[in-house]
Amino acid sequence: MIFTMDVGNTNIKTALFEGSEMVKYWRISTSKTYTSDEYGILLANLFAYEGVSMRDVSGVVISSVVPTINFTIEHMCKNYFGMAPMMVEPGIKTGINLKYENPRELGSDRIANAVAAYDQYGGPCIFIDFGTATTFGALDAKANFLGGCICPGIKLASEALVGLTAKLPRFELVKPPTVIGRTTVTNLQAGLIYGYIGQVDYLVKKIRAEINAPDAFVVATGGMAVLVAQEDSSINKLDGLLTLKGLRILYERNR
Repeated sequence: MIFTMDVGNTNIKTALFEGSEMVKYWRISTSKTYTSDEYGILLANLFAYEGVSMRDVSGVVISSVVPTINFTIEHMCKNYFGMAPMMVEPGIKTGINLKYENPRELGSDRIANAVAAYDQYGGPCIFIDFGTATTFGALDAKANFLGGCICPGIKLASEALVGLTAKLPRFELVKPPTVIGRTTVTNLQAGLIYGYIGQVDYLVKKIRAEINAPDAFVVATGGMAVLVAQEDSSINKLDGLLTLKGLRILYERNR
């Protein structure tokens, strides 16, 4: 079995694959203070709860946008899985062409997303990852990753809005029934959520125009994707496991 880890700023998404089939999925919090043993015991408990042995894992592959904990995670893999993980980093075989001015700047999670998006949905394709930051990527029909754009994630925007103002209250990220709210909380919810939906819709239209693909397939992943996709007709498919699928594919292409 192959174990995949997508280390994000807020959460670490993990999945266990048997061939191309995902058999287990877990999400844990990202902590910069955890030791390798704390991460290892946490995963060991999750494996044990599902009746799976960590020693049944034959390969580990990791993408990370939190370089400060990479050493800790790698050390954990050596101690608890008995092997060094494959890290998604410059030089790895992807099967796609990265048309980026400096590919070393490209986040490993975006590489995994691009690989999975093209493998699963072909091109032209636009993939959107709704994480701490929301990232957009564009692929053409010839497996060229053309670039994309990055904007603040919806949770990050809400925290900044509340944290940097004196009187605005904290609020739950739920979509109100109307854009015109009659309370401060519904005003905040409507402005942030409907405004974000409009932003996504506009960026998708602009990307489709720039790559000259008005019918480019759009796939969304990430924790907040459901909230936006409910209202945004430009999103064709929700795939919450896109990044982890990409990591599994990258492992197979590089082992």
